[in-house]
Amino acid sequence: MEEQNINEVKKHREHIAHDPNYKDISYRDRISTVTKEGKRNYLHPKIPKGIFINWRNIVGLALLAMLFAFPLIKVNGDPLILLDVMERKFILFGVIFWPQDTFVMLLLMLSFILFIVLFTVTYGRIWCGWLCPQTIFLELVFRRIEKWIEGSPNKQRKLDAMPWNGHKIVKRLSKWIIFFIVSFALVNAILWYFMPFDRWLSYMSDLENHYSWLMLILIFTTAFFGIYTWFREQICIIACPYGRMQGVLIDQSTIVISYDYLRGEPRGHQKKGSTKETTGLGDCVDCHACVDVCPTGIDIRNGTQLECVNCTACIDACDNIMNNVGKPKGLIRYASEKEISTGKKVGFSARIIAYSIVLLGLLIFATTTLIIRSDVAAVILRTPGSLYQQAGPDSLINLYNIKVVNKTRLEKHIDVKLVSLKGTVTIVGGKMTILPEARTKSVLFVKVAYTDIVSETMDIELSILMDGEEIDITKATFISPTK
Repeated sequence: MEEQNINEVKKHREHIAHDPNYKDISYRDRISTVTKEGKRNYLHPKIPKGIFINWRNIVGLALLAMLFAFPLIKVNGDPLILLDVMERKFILFGVIFWPQDTFVMLLLMLSFILFIVLFTVTYGRIWCGWLCPQTIFLELVFRRIEKWIEGSPNKQRKLDAMPWNGHKIVKRLSKWIIFFIVSFALVNAILWYFMPFDRWLSYMSDLENHYSWLMLILIFTTAFFGIYTWFREQICIIACPYGRMQGVLIDQSTIVISYDYLRGEPRGHQKKGSTKETTGLGDCVDCHACVDVCPTGIDIRNGTQLECVNCTACIDACDNIMNNVGKPKGLIRYASEKEISTGKKVGFSARIIAYSIVLLGLLIFATTTLIIRSDVAAVILRTPGSLYQQAGPDSLINLYNIKVVNKTRLEKHIDVKLVSLKGTVTIVGGKMTILPEARTKSVLFVKVAYTDIVSETMDIELSILMDGEEIDITKATFISPTK
């Protein structure tokens, strides 16, 4: 009975395969990195030539240079970028953030997340193809090394299928050793963003006393090695949460890498100089060049898919073929589904313009937040458990604690004065001196005249001055006996 059902299914498939109106959508039921038998299918995409790959190489090399250079560039003795969690000190392009700046950091983080969402809704996954570290490391570093050692994609496939012998062992062992060394270098470069380079250098020169630290680096290096040796593009297809968001965020107006099916279909092999009128075929010559260069192994002609990272490799590959067969470029290009389906260039819609304005506004907001952020943060609170004190026949004194954080690289002097009240403020030890990038605390007395006391508990305003200039006005509670 089971054999009969299987034969019926085969006959049905053969029938629909010969139906001219039948469209194979079986690609939706599988991913390119897994074979029909359920085994891992290692992709070996070709590296295309063209304007987009050239620009991607320039952008990728520039970002790799920044990765290694930014932690080494110092501004007034501090790295350009530092996320030192242990010391609770964060530096972004020379601007220092302390725990007191959590609100500012939160605003910047929310702005960044909203920026990513709006950017994806408008322009698709340009981040994945052009700026994502996973794509840059895999395509610009590890796959280039693999090609240098193992040869072209065809040679790599033959090596995969080859039984283990001396030739294969030498090739694979050489590749793995270089992969591990490169992974070690990348892990340490990333580590420089979380600890100052000088501290990293001192740890590396004294490994006997920092053995556990070295083991942690080797664990991360092994994880990197595993990702770029075996897991590879499956990070983008399976693990990356940003890739999962794509299906929710994009719509028919989103600009993505698209295949012009109106112009390309019906596809088929044809000679140079042939036209649709003479052959009845579209511009797509069914050469599979776009599939051969895809780093995730998809066929862009099936439409926008979750696995597409917008890397533009298929654009360059298709444009080269179009040049060879004498047809115009752009069969695969950056375009929205609305533009492809209508056959008309849509341009920038009202939504794209509106979102772009919002994106610009977010950038302005983030920049303004950084500019207006105070260089010195001071908090004044009444000392818990303390009561008022009599100060002669006409005044009362309250005791307060003051905490000050200096976010600059210069020494600062802090003083405090009363606002619109008769009285004085006395800081124990005189004016506070705060060293660069330091925090300190002290005690101060506030004396208020009886004539200004209006209730048992009232708010007073204190002016905080830095080097003689007022930087903030804060409120504090002043207590007195019942009137």
